[in-house]
Amino acid sequence: MFENINATAFEKEVASNSDAVLVDVRTREEFEAGHIPGAVNIDISSFDFADKISELDKAKQYLVYCRSGARSFNACNIMVNEGFQKLTNLQGGIMSWQGEVAVGA
Repeated sequence: MFENINATAFEKEVASNSDAVLVDVRTREEFEAGHIPGAVNIDISSFDFADKISELDKAKQYLVYCRSGARSFNACNIMVNEGFQKLTNLQGGIMSWQGEVAVGA
């Protein structure tokens, strides 16, 4: 299972949990146009998404987001199936994010 939380709670989680890994599952182009600072980009639509996910440490907490929350919801389901247990999905995606946004890679 994973937790779906709103942007306010997600922002608090990002600020308070320095060990969590922030994962943006949008395309590289979307990521470069604007992303949450500190996020890593792992495109859910890429052919090697499952391979990249399998390389991650399953013991860590992952904060996952996309544009609107749908792709990140799917990514969390895939990650649960791969054995991840500490997952949080941003409901509403980056469109609901009120915090700082970084541009570029």
